[in-house]
Amino acid sequence: MGAHLARRYLGDGEVEPDPLNMPTFTPELGLPGRAPRAPGCSAQQLAAARVPLEQRDYCGQHLLRLLRCHRDAFPVPWACHHLRHRWDSCQHRDYVMRMKEFERERRLLQRQKRLPAAGGDKRVTSGHG
Repeated sequence: MGAHLARRYLGDGEVEPDPLNMPTFTPELGLPGRAPRAPGCSAQQLAAARVPLEQRDYCGQHLLRLLRCHRDAFPVPWACHHLRHRWDSCQHRDYVMRMKEFERERRLLQRQKRLPAAGGDKRVTSGHG
């Protein structure tokens, strides 16, 4: 639990990416041939299903299937266990992907600080990548 706190508050001048902003480096930097991520369903489908805003993410298609199953098999909540497992697994994979992206951004910022000429032209100016 304390690793990120020690790095942030007790670090020796390390640069730390802002977790609330999009990555600032191009997606290909460090990972050539990486395919861009795309959500499994559209924002209109999630809005039509009245999915709360905090649950509208890359795992939306699994959540829609789970909610539909809960509606159809109402008195039997355990009938949708396999769909719940798929949604939980997707949420976990998404969390791991975001943590890897954060760590990649942190390392690239450290590299840019260490070698100013190495990554100066590789940054994205629009703020997303």
